Amino acid sequence: MSISKRTGQILQSIKNIPQELINYISGAVTRIFSPSDDNYPATGVQPFEGEPADKDSHW
Repeated sequence: MSISKRTGQILQSIKNIPQELINYISGAVTRIFSPSDDNYPATGVQPFEGEPADKDSHW
């Protein structure tokens, strides 16, 4: 491989590193601030159906 080809490849990689870094960070920011993609069922507020604790029993 000639020196000029090797130098061209090095310069190209130096040019690509900041672009890849910006794409990586912007992808993470987009993922954090995008709407949720969870598929949980909408349950709403559920009433308490248990027994209240005795006032005399403490942990």
